[in-house]
Amino acid sequence: MSEDPQAQGKPKGGILTWALWGAALVGVAAVVYIIVQASTNTAPTQPSAPAPAAAGAKTGGASFADKLTTPTQPTPSPDYAFYDSAGKPLKVADLKGKVVVLNIWATWCAPCKVEMPTLAKLAKTYEGQPVEVVAVSIDSVDAADQARLFIAQNAPLKFYHDREMKLPFKLVPAAPGAPTTVVYGKDGLEVGRVAGEADWSGPEARALVEKALAGA
Repeated sequence: MSEDPQAQGKPKGGILTWALWGAALVGVAAVVYIIVQASTNTAPTQPSAPAPAAAGAKTGGASFADKLTTPTQPTPSPDYAFYDSAGKPLKVADLKGKVVVLNIWATWCAPCKVEMPTLAKLAKTYEGQPVEVVAVSIDSVDAADQARLFIAQNAPLKFYHDREMKLPFKLVPAAPGAPTTVVYGKDGLEVGRVAGEADWSGPEARALVEKALAGA
C-alpha cells in the first residue's frame, strides 16, 4: 500500500516550522545579548573642553614672558586707519608721544573677552600718564553695536573699530590671530607684543609699559 501523501508532508512541514522558530529564537537571543552587552559596557568618558584660563594664570601652557616677543629691528606702527567711537579715522601714529598698547580683539574671540578686564585695569593704572590702551575690534559692521556694548562694560577703555578687518595683516609681522597686543613706545616704534590671552594687569605687563615709557 502506498503511503498517504498528506501524511508524508506533515512531518516535513512540522520540522520546517520548528526550524524556522528555532532560528528566530536564536536571532532574538543574539539581539538581546548585544543590547545587554552595550548597556553594561561603559563608554570612555570624553574630556570636557577646557574653561577659559583665569586672568593671571598661564594660558596654553605659556606665561606672559613666554608669549612676549620683541622686534629685532625698529618696527613702526602700520600706516593704517581704524575708527574711534565717533567714526573718526585714527592711526597709531596719531598718538605719537604716548605709549600705545594696541589690542586686536573681537566679540567672537573668547580669550579676547577674558583678558579685556585686565586691559581695563592697565588703563586705570596709567590714567593721567602718557599711556593709551587702544582696543580695536575687528568685528563685522553688523556686530559693531555688540562690541561697543562690551567695551562699555570695561571702562575706561574706549571703543575703536577696524571696519575692514585688515589691521591684523597690516602689522609687521602679521598677527597670528586674536587676541594680539602690541606695545609701541612714545617714538611710535614697537617695543614688544604678546600673541594670545594674557594678564595685562600683572607686573610683567606693567614692566613692559614702564620700559616703553622710559624709552629703553
